[in-house]
Amino acid sequence: MKKMIAVFTSLMLGVLVFGNVAALSTANQSEAALSGSVVVYMPSPAGLADKLAAGFEAQTGVKVEQFQGTTGEILARLEAEAANPVADVVILASWADGLSMKSEGKLLSYEPANADLASWKDADNTIFGTSASAVGVIYNTTIFPTLSADWDELAAPEYKDQLAIPDPEKSGAAKDFLAGYMNVKGEEAGWATFQALADNGMIVPGANKAALEAVTTGEKGILVAGVDYNAYSSKAKGEPLDIYYPAGGTIVNPRPAMILSTSPNTDNAKAFIDYLYSDEAQQLVADAYLLPGRSDVTADNRANLSDMPVLEGDWDWMMENSSAIAAKLNEICSK
Repeated sequence: MKKMIAVFTSLMLGVLVFGNVAALSTANQSEAALSGSVVVYMPSPAGLADKLAAGFEAQTGVKVEQFQGTTGEILARLEAEAANPVADVVILASWADGLSMKSEGKLLSYEPANADLASWKDADNTIFGTSASAVGVIYNTTIFPTLSADWDELAAPEYKDQLAIPDPEKSGAAKDFLAGYMNVKGEEAGWATFQALADNGMIVPGANKAALEAVTTGEKGILVAGVDYNAYSSKAKGEPLDIYYPAGGTIVNPRPAMILSTSPNTDNAKAFIDYLYSDEAQQLVADAYLLPGRSDVTADNRANLSDMPVLEGDWDWMMENSSAIAAKLNEICSK
């Protein structure tokens, strides 16, 4: 009997060892099998996109072919390529637009490494907020040495013709903020605030970069709903800018990273999402003044979630209404 038990035990250990070796071999073969390229569409900041691409290439040997643009430009490119899909991974600056792509059945489900640490992802593992931003009020300190006015208080006479706002039909962050503000405050009260800002001379100079430039140069003194990482980055470079989050609250906007269901390079696309949640990539995110997408990583060069008043909007409502709200904002500011 003892001999039989010993033989059985030996056989079981052999099975376990063989199984583990086989599993490791399969994993190594899978990693080694990564080759070729992956096509990734990414929004600003450009420096972060380039560093993420370089880091992934160094780790895997897979070439990253990039297209960089605003959320509006990326969505327009995807639409133009619909008959002949090119992209594998798409990252946007609008969670609502990511939800819209999901509702249209355009995304592949995948559970990446470190998904258990993700601060923002959907239950179906199709949308991953590997970074996030928020909007605030960015102001030129040579025109306004200090500023703390709430959103509606910017309609006061002392701010007449000093206001700009990014084009929400091009800036995903501004679009999501407007939709979230209307959702939480109610459309009647929300539109009353932004109509008053429009009546106070608020203009739409363009997407995030052009809008920030208008304030950096002093053409305007205040950027309403300016994306925060741009402000922190510019301030660190010595520009006369500062930012705060009004007491009335802001929308934290996870930037969705997604694998397209039409991806020509699915294995490489999955590996890229894995990389975005890696320690290295999350540190690159933090260094770029964005909020990291992992709950165990914080930034020391900007406000973290606990430092800002956050509006908790209904993202399904925002997805359905954000485009119409963005168009209406542009309309009232052009009159």
